[in-house]
Amino acid sequence: MQDCTKAVKEFVEEHYTAVTVVLVTSVGLFALRRWLAGGVCRSKARLDGKTVLITGANTGIGKETAVDMAKRGARVILACRDMGRANKAADEVRKRSGNGNVVVKMLDLASLESVRALAKDVHQTEERLDILINNAGIMMCPQWKTEDGFEMQFGVNHLGHFLLTNLLLDLLKKSTPSRIVNVSSLAHETGKIHFDDINLEKNYDTFLSYRQSKLANVLFTRELAVRLKGTGVTTYALHPGVIRTELGRHIFPSLPLWKRILFMPFFLLFKTPWQGAQTTIYCAVDESLKNASGLYYSDCALKEAAPQGRDDAAARRLWDLSVSMLGLA
Repeated sequence: MQDCTKAVKEFVEEHYTAVTVVLVTSVGLFALRRWLAGGVCRSKARLDGKTVLITGANTGIGKETAVDMAKRGARVILACRDMGRANKAADEVRKRSGNGNVVVKMLDLASLESVRALAKDVHQTEERLDILINNAGIMMCPQWKTEDGFEMQFGVNHLGHFLLTNLLLDLLKKSTPSRIVNVSSLAHETGKIHFDDINLEKNYDTFLSYRQSKLANVLFTRELAVRLKGTGVTTYALHPGVIRTELGRHIFPSLPLWKRILFMPFFLLFKTPWQGAQTTIYCAVDESLKNASGLYYSDCALKEAAPQGRDDAAARRLWDLSVSMLGLA
């Protein structure tokens, strides 16, 4: 033991600078990792007797959110496109939460018919809906179209959720106090709503499209709060953080090999799905937010949205355009 201690001491003395650099770097990376992990929802609120619907809950932060809601005693509906994966996720949610009241329903946000079918199903089978979490999304995909001809990212991330929310409003109002949580992104800060070319047919760009759709989430939340004032239904938009999930599936494979290798160490700093779900959970259950509505959150705290995300005129204009595109007028 003494020989081992002596050897370590000699090694440290001989390589003092290198050991110091390694230690300082390690401590710095640990501190950075903890900081990037963000806030944690501390609420102990129970959801017994309540129903929560989460879109895109078969993977990533949606699944982690479902586990949390189920642990709190809620009836949890996983609204997903891939039924095989959704049923596997439901089994995992039941097992991890100890709550068997977890069901799966079909939802393809790229199809208005599918959205309407889900809403009809929910109205026919559910007596209440206390929390709607619009979590599903697509990120920086090629120039694809939805079944109804809309640009895919705007169609899925905004229009699909816009329609679903509006079709479920009566049930949400019936179940008050109830909440609508829209998962947006920090990307909204550089977003712009291209009202004259909403499908970006003139100049499609994956980043441009994604940022537009995430800004639309923030503006939708804001305008929805105005329209629901006094009903007992409150709305929240949020940035979950940079997370290791499947959302970036269209980005990484398209990068040159050297860029993929260069970026790989940074993936270690990304949030886990559990960490990324915390702000969604916070907006869904935290008691301190019961009288708040239409605002934007990040790391389980109120944050100011970008100026374009606080533009009430743009929010109203986007609402009217969405109603027109979906034929709701």
